[in-house]
Amino acid sequence: MARSIMEVAFLSAEKVEFDNVKLVKLFVGDEPDGKRDLGISILSMNVAEEALDEVWAACEGLDVLEPIRVTTEIERGSKNTGKFIVLHVEPVKAATAQAHKPTQQSAQQPAKPAGTQPEPAKAN
Repeated sequence: MARSIMEVAFLSAEKVEFDNVKLVKLFVGDEPDGKRDLGISILSMNVAEEALDEVWAACEGLDVLEPIRVTTEIERGSKNTGKFIVLHVEPVKAATAQAHKPTQQSAQQPAKPAGTQPEPAKAN
């Protein structure tokens, strides 16, 4: 199976429970193709059984149309079509903030001179 990571707009998550079966479905939006959809292209993906609670919890605080990063596995479906199975969801803003955090800290710290260099003379 192939893995894919995509950034899309969050629309909704749906949880269904019946006869001891628990399902979560994720609905996301993508750029419209201009032929079949004009506003937003809606994509529905099932969530992997082992990731149901994690994905549901990750979606609880999301706003509609908020950019999210979705990690999926692509399974072969009927007629050789691919089925996206969601493994992980995270908001793009949180992932971006964590990625830039170490860079911001190192930029704020003054550079320490290497070795023993005398301090420059101060003008009076």
